[in-house]
Amino acid sequence: MEWDGVDPTPAHRVAYAEAEARPFWWRASGPARAEWAGAGEADLCVVGAGFTGLWAAIQAKRRTPEREIVVLEAEAVGFGASGRNGGFVSSSLTHGIENGLAKFEAELGRLEQLGTQNYEGFKADLDELGIDCAFEETGELTFALEPHQVPELEASAELLRRFGHEADVLGAEAARELVASPTYRGALRERTGVAVLDPGALVRGLAAAAERLGVRIFERSPVRGVTSAGAGLELATPGGPLTARAAIDATGAYGNLTRRVRHYVMPIYDYALVTEPLSVAQMESIGWRGREGLTDMGNRFHYYRRIGEGRILWGGYDAVYRFGGPVGPSLDQDDATFARLSQHFFLTFPQLEGVRFSHRWGGAIDTCSRFAPFFGTSHGGRLAFAAGYTGLGVCATRFGATVALDLLEDGGSDLTRLRYVRRRPLPYPPEPLRFPLVQLTRRQLAAADRSGRRGWWLRLLDRLGVGFDS
Repeated sequence: MEWDGVDPTPAHRVAYAEAEARPFWWRASGPARAEWAGAGEADLCVVGAGFTGLWAAIQAKRRTPEREIVVLEAEAVGFGASGRNGGFVSSSLTHGIENGLAKFEAELGRLEQLGTQNYEGFKADLDELGIDCAFEETGELTFALEPHQVPELEASAELLRRFGHEADVLGAEAARELVASPTYRGALRERTGVAVLDPGALVRGLAAAAERLGVRIFERSPVRGVTSAGAGLELATPGGPLTARAAIDATGAYGNLTRRVRHYVMPIYDYALVTEPLSVAQMESIGWRGREGLTDMGNRFHYYRRIGEGRILWGGYDAVYRFGGPVGPSLDQDDATFARLSQHFFLTFPQLEGVRFSHRWGGAIDTCSRFAPFFGTSHGGRLAFAAGYTGLGVCATRFGATVALDLLEDGGSDLTRLRYVRRRPLPYPPEPLRFPLVQLTRRQLAAADRSGRRGWWLRLLDRLGVGFDS
């Protein structure tokens, strides 16, 4: 499927022109919370009220209920990647088994076991904490769009089965019977370890659960810096200092208190559209009765899913890096990317011509070169971090929070002794070299999607263990 062969039309732009310029998940909101003011103390300060930070706060309270825990959030709960993603849930801790095999082969069996345990714990916590986030274990379909992708389907299914997952391969006709699109040439169907949910409801539910346990959350309270202070840390905020025995940096692409993390994380912008409610007839024209999460096999891939009874979320494809890696509200909208997304949506589902999009947004992903989270400490072991989820962190953040807490414990744990935890990814080169290399990589990925052959540059990156993706 040659997505870039024809420019988007005016009709493609009209389809999203009146869309609300904010994440669909923000249509509901949680309570407003106070800002941090004055000076105070805590046993643990968590910086960032997204998935990683809130899971860390909850787990820390469960471990030691009397511990005083404060969460400082620069904006509002779920403002960053946690409130902007597509809501796809995966048990993988390695951004898929293929990536795990390439980068963590010696430990992959153990990491798959840990991923499954984390996934089951995630589901159990939703029940125990009373979080209603529209969790659906729908399975996932990955479509082949090019002839050269079809032979890869069975190899991917076999790899999943090798590590205990249920997976099978569908031919073109069977794939189109499940979801009606002329672009499909076959599909990989995963039946275990994958689900979808409402990420906005999840992050709001985690915040409410943390507060019920006694965690204090402060919004609009950015941390400007952290310094060692005696046996603890002092975190500077506009409202005043907070002294803590230990801290966790859970800011991802939207912060990074730890200077050394910045060399390993590259903020990549990802964008999404959500349709207006579709009629029963329009939904029946697609099929999709299983409500599976959908994606395709391209290096530049789309992800899409049903929301409720009549909406479709459509995102991905472009992974946008801008010179210097800026992150900010002015970048949440990108007309060129929205136009391509709209065009690709109607090429995939021509039967929906004329549908409008109600929401459009973007946000930064904390990409790292190994495509999987990495961990570490600073300030004499008193500050821990987990970062680099690379767009597959809805479930993995729970595991990342566990590791970050374990790193703060004297002696660590079985998890902190994993090579997966102890090793860092290769750092990205600094500017002005980073930007042209990213653009070269994007061009080579596009060529590989067309031909099925990875050129010299991508083969070199493969050997170095360096990736670029959304």
